[in-house]
Amino acid sequence: MCLATVYKQDDTTVICKNVSRIDVNGDELTIYDIIGEETVVKGSIISVDLANSIVKLNCE
Repeated sequence: MCLATVYKQDDTTVICKNVSRIDVNGDELTIYDIIGEETVVKGSIISVDLANSIVKLNCE
């Protein structure tokens, strides 16, 4: 299983670790970690690096 770390693009703040899923609904992103905890942010996905398990978001 490949889990990702989600970062805020502007200042590389870690938003969530061990991310298994991200759902996109308009400008709302629902991020799920390996144990099912949800984090909801407003923004957009800037990049997804599957080789290094890094997701960068443009968010508030």
